[in-house]
Amino acid sequence: MSRIATSSPADALSDRERAVAEKFASGLTYREIGETLFIAPSTVRTHLAAIYEKLGVNNKIALASHINGAARVALAPSLAEASPVLALFPIECLNAGERWRRFADGLSSDISIDLARYADLPVIAFHTMKSLGSRPADFVADGKALGVTYIVSGQLRADDRRVRLTIELADALNGVSLWSDRFDRSLEDVFTLQDSLTESVINVLAGCGGAIATVGRNAIRRKPPASLRAYDLYLLGVEQHNTFSREGNAAAIRLLSHALELDPGLVRGWIELAYAYSIQSCHGFGGDLKGAIERWRGAVENALRLDPRDCSAQACLGDLMGCQGDLEAAERAYQRAFEYGANHADTLALLGGSRALVAGDPAEAMPLIERAMRLNPLAPSWYFGMQGRVLFAAGRHREAIASLRRGAPDSPNVIMFLALAHAVVGEGAAAAGLAGRLHAEYPEFSVERFIAGYPVTNPGAAEAIRQAAKLAKLG
Repeated sequence: MSRIATSSPADALSDRERAVAEKFASGLTYREIGETLFIAPSTVRTHLAAIYEKLGVNNKIALASHINGAARVALAPSLAEASPVLALFPIECLNAGERWRRFADGLSSDISIDLARYADLPVIAFHTMKSLGSRPADFVADGKALGVTYIVSGQLRADDRRVRLTIELADALNGVSLWSDRFDRSLEDVFTLQDSLTESVINVLAGCGGAIATVGRNAIRRKPPASLRAYDLYLLGVEQHNTFSREGNAAAIRLLSHALELDPGLVRGWIELAYAYSIQSCHGFGGDLKGAIERWRGAVENALRLDPRDCSAQACLGDLMGCQGDLEAAERAYQRAFEYGANHADTLALLGGSRALVAGDPAEAMPLIERAMRLNPLAPSWYFGMQGRVLFAAGRHREAIASLRRGAPDSPNVIMFLALAHAVVGEGAAAAGLAGRLHAEYPEFSVERFIAGYPVTNPGAAEAIRQAAKLAKLG
């Protein structure tokens, strides 16, 4: 909901508070503000907590609007009102050597940058966080001053053989630990080691089944429905979308559409809505293939207008281009998706399925899905459904069955690929049972609809699916 300020910042703040607010809004760190005003960084923190309280703001964007006079007009919802904000404190190095302190700083910076790229929420800049030290001195004061919802902190310890990184996600309002994990790595080239730890932390925190999304959904379920924000609706929409059922997909479209009404700039919301329409297309939900594809196009184009470098949006665009028969454009989009998201497990899993079935070299599909699984040990069920279709396309049918059994159980394409794989290995009764379930629960679904709407344009994959469908007696 938009707000209209009825007084100027000068009416609410003391001279010292106004000076602190102006310098913080302009981008100065606690330490830089303290040096300029001859006060301690902890005093700056205390002033900012009071400033946020007096002005009724909860992040630097809204503070800057007040200081610059923008609050005299109605404001659209700020980024933080659409979603929580995350702060990563510099990782604390428990070793005395300068080498490891530099390593911890580099690791902190890399994690901050990648969180800002891949997490579904804004992240406080690393240079701001570095001025505060390695751990929050006061969670309530730091949380208010920074306008954050979650705080990530960590500790690094190294010996002659191994490096251990401990990461913790905490509630910024009270300091309660919400999640923690430990990452152990053997010593190797320092840059390779830094990349490995960064990739692991990012995907466990920021993947669609990661710690931040899980914590967020758990908190949302305790809220009254009327109080849900755009980001809350987005998280619930993702959860429903990932069931891949008819009811779940319809609920996802409703939730995501509502989220985007509240915050049309929510890039991830447009991407998930685009994927929901793509599922509607290939599964035959609603029966209107052409309309589903057009809605898919509209959503992905909105996402790319807002962020043309979003790796998931590019992967979704590639599938759309394949669906419309432009395989060269599909290949270009997949290449951009990999370029922008080479360390993002969700994107790699999506690209694995696309390489196997849509465009490009199917031989690349298996390494992509295997890398996604390594990067994200919290892999959601749809990873396994994607792995199963890749294994089926590669002719590894027994392995495909094992993976598909861990996929979304109500997804028509998971049921279809299970039926196909059982038929190919000669397990006719299992294939017949699955085919019967598919016909009974999803009468609008067909193998050819899936091929047209997914789309399946790699000739070998399309032929394998059609031949197996004859064995399984699936139309």
